[in-house]
Amino acid sequence: MKSKFFSMLLVTGSMLFSSVAFAAGMDVPNIKAKQVMSGLENPWDMAFTSGGDMFYTEKCKGLSVRLKNGKTHAVYGMSGSKGYASAGKDLFCEGQAGMLGVELDRDFNKNRTLYLYSTSKKYHGSGCKTNFEKCDGNIVMKFKVSKSLKKVSNRTDIVKDIQYKPFKSNQPFGGPGAHNGGRIRMGPGGYLWVGTGDRHRGLCPQDNSLLCGVVLRIDGDGNAHPDNAIDGDKRIYTYGHRNVQGIDFRPSDGRAFTAEHGPWHNDEITALSNGGNGGWDPHEKRAGRSACPDKYCGYEPNQKDGMIPAVRAAYTPMSDTRFDDLMTPAWNNNGYSQGTGSAAFLKGSNWGIYEGRLAAGIMGIAFGGTPGGLRIDMYDIAADGMSMKSVVHMPVGMEKRFRGLRMGPGNALYATTDEGDVFRIEASNR
Repeated sequence: MKSKFFSMLLVTGSMLFSSVAFAAGMDVPNIKAKQVMSGLENPWDMAFTSGGDMFYTEKCKGLSVRLKNGKTHAVYGMSGSKGYASAGKDLFCEGQAGMLGVELDRDFNKNRTLYLYSTSKKYHGSGCKTNFEKCDGNIVMKFKVSKSLKKVSNRTDIVKDIQYKPFKSNQPFGGPGAHNGGRIRMGPGGYLWVGTGDRHRGLCPQDNSLLCGVVLRIDGDGNAHPDNAIDGDKRIYTYGHRNVQGIDFRPSDGRAFTAEHGPWHNDEITALSNGGNGGWDPHEKRAGRSACPDKYCGYEPNQKDGMIPAVRAAYTPMSDTRFDDLMTPAWNNNGYSQGTGSAAFLKGSNWGIYEGRLAAGIMGIAFGGTPGGLRIDMYDIAADGMSMKSVVHMPVGMEKRFRGLRMGPGNALYATTDEGDVFRIEASNR
């Protein structure tokens, strides 16, 4: 009897030891979140200097900088903003639109160049009289930043014709200023990548003559990358998108990945391919659909109540398999749409097993039968970018609408929230 008990004890002890050893071998880091700013108004995006200073945007106010010592300066405001060193009188905020993405040139220390994405009335021209016209309302600007980081100068508008929704429409969430994209990131070779939205216009994502529902790859003057393979506007790298608010580049190979909102189904993480199609096609009278309100089938008023996500997805799929050039998403949120937006690859050995995984902010939309989810997820993406090995919730100890993610000083992940906060999320080896 003693021998049998002793054998069981040995087996149990061995299993426990193996489990502890396995966990230690996995190198799971300790993750802690610390609030570094609060009381902001819809902080949207961030960009860091090599010295640790943080430029950040507030959607309806403008561009500011938080210095490494904690001091802040209001640098460039929207029309009507107060307290900024200067302002753009043409820049405005409406609905989801406003001052969104910010990025620094990769040679910022030498050329002091900063890029900014915002909504502008400067280039409306004769468009924008209805929702069914070409409406040039979102732009990308380039500035020179002073050495003190307190001012910008030499504004140059390098992209003037990203589309904008001017009027309310008969759709759920159908207000003006819908679906602007807005994330800008400096990619391999020093080229700018710009995510845009479909602006609730049915023909946008599959029409490569319009800058809506596309990802741009351009140089610092707004010119197309010479290798862009699109049949249409050569500034376009990929098309067929719904509302791209997350772009980042995998450290292992530099490949671009996007994080994208679904309508009521299928948020997606996608590896981009030059000239590829995201598969979003909200045209009416396509793929078995009849006429839709405002000629846009991205939402349907009769789908407001809880429905099986697969039914909605069959009606207007995020990634329509009719397209031969479809970029198959690596992940689709189990058929749900919960506001997947910003994205950043985790860099640094302090992240342990999570190093190299993609982090994405989830903004917790719970509508029409969709479960809410206020979190950051970490994605272990297969090498070919076509599938997901695993998805883990980041243990940050809070629920927030995580709008912007960016790697910052000390290999920490910084996160903006719609509640007005900026958090520094640190990982350390146990």
